[in-house]
Amino acid sequence: MSLSDEELERYARHIVLPQVGGIGQRRLKAAKVAVIGAGGIGSAVIPALAGAGVGTITIVDDDSVEIANLHRQPLYSESDQGKRKAEVAAEFVHELNHFVAAQAVCARIDRDNAKNLIAAHDLVIDGSDNFATRLTVNDACVQLGIPLLAAAAVQFQGQVGLFHARPCYRCFVGDAFDTENCDNCAELGVLGALTATVGGFAALLAINFLVGIGGDQAGTLHLFQGDTLGWRAIRIPADPACKSCGSA
Repeated sequence: MSLSDEELERYARHIVLPQVGGIGQRRLKAAKVAVIGAGGIGSAVIPALAGAGVGTITIVDDDSVEIANLHRQPLYSESDQGKRKAEVAAEFVHELNHFVAAQAVCARIDRDNAKNLIAAHDLVIDGSDNFATRLTVNDACVQLGIPLLAAAAVQFQGQVGLFHARPCYRCFVGDAFDTENCDNCAELGVLGALTATVGGFAALLAINFLVGIGGDQAGTLHLFQGDTLGWRAIRIPADPACKSCGSA
């Protein structure tokens, strides 16, 4: 997959990096990424991927823009209230970078449609706001053999992890959250800048993965504490009894 003269100019600051170069930029152009959730995490991930030149971005979100979203979701403006987030986000991508194909899927991802929605992608980035969705996405990724990058932010705490085969995301959180009854930022609150920090880190990890920078990060969870401004990384062990990847 070649780069046009316009693309060479657009991505010049990438291409001059020895870790990226023309080969890495062509890998980004060829990549297909599904982003689950166009909220706080997605508002940082989607522009970063589009700006970087990821060739195809599928945005899955069934929600509409509300005024309470705007302190942490800069993809949207006051005039977007009531509009479907996935559609507004896809239009943002089109206006930012016409070399990127953005598809809006205004649907809730569930066990019936998950595999169809994420199949044929090279990476899935999950920034959804409930464990039921996250575990559904994880299980589909395990079954399809697609790497999953999970990112979350609530109050002052953030976490980002890449999972591929074993361990999977379910090894990390277990089976206790297979319901909609879990805390999210609507109940607990979240600092607006935290979602940008965590989402930006998730986008960086995604780009590194797609280009091949930094070695294998699968199974490492990166934790951020926003009030003390500290990052730490921990390894997630595979759960031999995991009902998603235990037999993988």
